[in-house]
Amino acid sequence: MNKLSGAEAFVRMLQLHGVKYLFGLCGDTSLPLYDALYRLDHGMTHILTRDERSAAYMADAYARVSGKVGVCEGPSGGGATYILPGLVEANESSIAVLCITTDVSVTSRGRYTLTELDQETLFRPLTKWNRVIDKAEDIPKLMREAFTHMTTDRPGSVHIGLPIDVQKDWVHEDEVWAEPAMGTYPSRRTAPNLAAVTSAADAILSAKSPMFICGGGVVISDAEEELRAIAESLRAPVATTISGKGSIADNHPLAVGVVGSNGGTSATRGIVERADMVIFVGCRAGSVTTERWRYPAPNKTRIVHIDADPTVIGVNYPTEVGLVGDARLCLGALHEEMARRRPHLSRPTLAAAHVAKAKEEKFLAFQALAQSNEKPIRPERIIAELQVVLPRDAVIIADPGTPCPYLSAYYEFFETGRHFISNRAHGALGYSLPAAVGAFYGRPGAKCVAVMGDGSFGFACGEMETIVRLKIPVTLIVISNSGFGWIKAGQKHGFSQNYYSVDFSRTDHSKVAEAFGLKSWSVSDPADLRRSLREAVGYGGPTLVDIITQPLEEACAPVSEWIA
Repeated sequence: MNKLSGAEAFVRMLQLHGVKYLFGLCGDTSLPLYDALYRLDHGMTHILTRDERSAAYMADAYARVSGKVGVCEGPSGGGATYILPGLVEANESSIAVLCITTDVSVTSRGRYTLTELDQETLFRPLTKWNRVIDKAEDIPKLMREAFTHMTTDRPGSVHIGLPIDVQKDWVHEDEVWAEPAMGTYPSRRTAPNLAAVTSAADAILSAKSPMFICGGGVVISDAEEELRAIAESLRAPVATTISGKGSIADNHPLAVGVVGSNGGTSATRGIVERADMVIFVGCRAGSVTTERWRYPAPNKTRIVHIDADPTVIGVNYPTEVGLVGDARLCLGALHEEMARRRPHLSRPTLAAAHVAKAKEEKFLAFQALAQSNEKPIRPERIIAELQVVLPRDAVIIADPGTPCPYLSAYYEFFETGRHFISNRAHGALGYSLPAAVGAFYGRPGAKCVAVMGDGSFGFACGEMETIVRLKIPVTLIVISNSGFGWIKAGQKHGFSQNYYSVDFSRTDHSKVAEAFGLKSWSVSDPADLRRSLREAVGYGGPTLVDIITQPLEEACAPVSEWIA
């Protein structure tokens, strides 16, 4: 019987699950794994990053746009601790990411070995599932288990620890097999209970003004067509969370846009207030989406909740009917049930008119600022110019802070699916720059654009070397206002303008980018903005546009706490 080393078996298991890209950073404990990657003919590409955190963000964005498992890896000790932020972000966002951290040998545990730490305990609260493999013979079985956990039920991140002596030990080749379908997600979809479908249909058809609020679960499950069909049959408005952008095309007559405290407006909130029933789909009904559980109003608005995770249903709202299952299967079953009753179905026709009026109100206020020639450049002007210059199928990655609320509220995507990404689960700075790399590998035919504040730029600018080395034609846009704007705006609106430790010096980001090898522009005049953005987007290599922008605390961001 042929044998493989543990490292070789591990590489083969990745290959058998259809993995094409690994994002990661080398270390002493990873040497056997890297040697196996070097020697074997596996068809995978390793993307060397400059930071383990970046590797995880790249894997996250790759998984979001491709629908395939994203894979990141790093060494023991500091590498394992640096990679954590990306794992918890992916897990809370229901994104299938496999994290591999190599480890000190099993036989050297408890002997003050350099870089030793309890990886399984460290990763346990941050991932859906995790194991440190103690015996090489367990590698195939635990890899199959990892891919199953990642891609079924509510998808999420998983972690595998791979000690160096386990990488060197032997595995029987006959044990190395996999189910390739588990390399995409959701892999095994859960159908809803038929009695619950009937109850949900009864409840929804009894409502006078139902509406949908869709989270990321709709896009993750490719349920856009099922959502459109049922919304049209009910003539019900469809709003989304930030992660749910792409559930419905923004130019659809029933598409409300983003609601909530980040990216929502008073006009879109009015649609939620008008509804007598809200149907949450793939959405946890969290604090941002509901403006701290005020819209929809609890105990006033009826709730139907659809989610793959049964534990989120009924947590924040009294729920009339909970429908547990994959969003595509649930919406499809509901639509079939309603179609069966079509002769008895009569819906009001005013929903589209209310949606149109709300959107007109929102964009009238936006356009008044987007046409401004004031300096520093208004954030609204940047969004308006991006809408003009970016292709229809572009992928935009927005860091938290200034970019997120503006892009969420005002940038319109006319195609469904994942075209907008923001790390909404934990909102760590420094996400969008490395995430643009992962998005490019996940969808190489699309223009990928990362929009970040200058605070975020400082977290991740080292990955510009990665971008240049690999000749990745992404465009980076820096919203430059010399401060941690979100916190400063919070200090203005909630703490009597007691600005404390939120301002930093102006950096010439275009010169920094130029030093790394990117083609760059610096823009301070609104009249130069469209031309600079068009040139940057059209250039065949990596580019950066540094935009001197109005400070966030002075702007009119669509953030309800500040507007109030």
